Amino acid sequence: MITTDLGNKIRVLRQKAGLSQEKFALKIGMDRTYFASVEAGKRNISIINIKKIADGFGLSISELFKGL
Repeated sequence: MITTDLGNKIRVLRQKAGLSQEKFALKIGMDRTYFASVEAGKRNISIINIKKIADGFGLSISELFKGL
């Protein structure tokens, strides 16, 4: 499922960046519990929040979704 695949990719990117869920969520202005549920694939995330996450990694939305 796309939400699970995206969540897994976000988790890998965050871990490669060396950031905790809390630190990354703070960096992008998102609630940590919401962000955790995105990583777990339990959210049907809005395009606005996808953009926040992509920007947090310095990626475009298409780069974030590449390979999913």
